[in-house]
Amino acid sequence: MEHYLTSAIKQFEYYKSLGDKTFDRLTFEALQWQSSEASNSISIIAKHLVGNMLSRWTNFLTEDGEKTWRQRDAEFEDSYTSKEDLIAAWESGWLCLFKALKSLEAPDLERIVYIRNEGHTVTEAINRQLCHYAYHIGQIVFLGKLLKGNDWESLSIPKGKSTSYNHAKFEKEKDIRHFTDGV
Repeated sequence: MEHYLTSAIKQFEYYKSLGDKTFDRLTFEALQWQSSEASNSISIIAKHLVGNMLSRWTNFLTEDGEKTWRQRDAEFEDSYTSKEDLIAAWESGWLCLFKALKSLEAPDLERIVYIRNEGHTVTEAINRQLCHYAYHIGQIVFLGKLLKGNDWESLSIPKGKSTSYNHAKFEKEKDIRHFTDGV
């Protein structure tokens, strides 16, 4: 179970890094771009993630993950005034998440926590949020790639580079390591 916690933390760190790298590649104006009024900008998606993180991970083991103070609908209104404001909020959400996760011990994984009065084991709650964040960060990366077009620098294996990437991986000895090690 300790390996699960370590792996979960590394997965969250990986997805955070994809968001970070996307933010680095874009201007504030690009982060606020929406394809239509009904769609979400990168800025809005990030705001939603921050709201979710603060709600879910604050007092994670002792309070419902949907806090009474959360204003979820307001998360879909872009209110950031600068890229720095967006990134500061983004960092605060991740700080809350990592603080909660790093305080857990293996026996905690079977405890029950609630999200909107629905019981989850801690493991289930972690998995739920990991999948939710990966989904939205995938949207962030996709929008970033769409906005940058041919100027986008790949965050994974670039097109046409799979053979050389695999060759480099298979040159190494077999070892147990997390796929994000060295990323």
